[in-house]
Amino acid sequence: MVLKHVIALTALLSSVPALAQHVEHHDHAAHLGASVMPFDLARSTHIFTPTADGGTQDVISRDGDPAQVALIRNHLRREAGSFAHGDYSDPAEIHGQTMPGLRDLQAGAAHVRILFEELPNGARLRFMTRDPGLVAALHRWFLAQVHDHGADA
Repeated sequence: MVLKHVIALTALLSSVPALAQHVEHHDHAAHLGASVMPFDLARSTHIFTPTADGGTQDVISRDGDPAQVALIRNHLRREAGSFAHGDYSDPAEIHGQTMPGLRDLQAGAAHVRILFEELPNGARLRFMTRDPGLVAALHRWFLAQVHDHGADA
């Protein structure tokens, strides 16, 4: 029984560096996010929803502050235009150039339709494509962002 606890404790201690690295990566991504996104990340929620033809990205103000909502809408409106031209530099700056799905989305931008929509307390980007490879790339890209945004997603 003691040996079992020693093994469990050893496994736990060996995972601490990995846990610390994950927390450090999340904190680093949050810091970079604040440099790219003009709204307060702590007062907003990012919702990434995969769909059969792509997905939606919602950014919602948690407190409904009109200034915060305007910043969210302006940012997502600008990002929609950038993404349509294959410019994913803002998310790449936050999450890294090797984030899953990024290269495929950059290369296939002409085959992804992106619509901007205002929501009551924020905005939505709707990504649509008929290319199954790009749908999969969008889903990988969404998952990477959910992972990095942590509690804000």
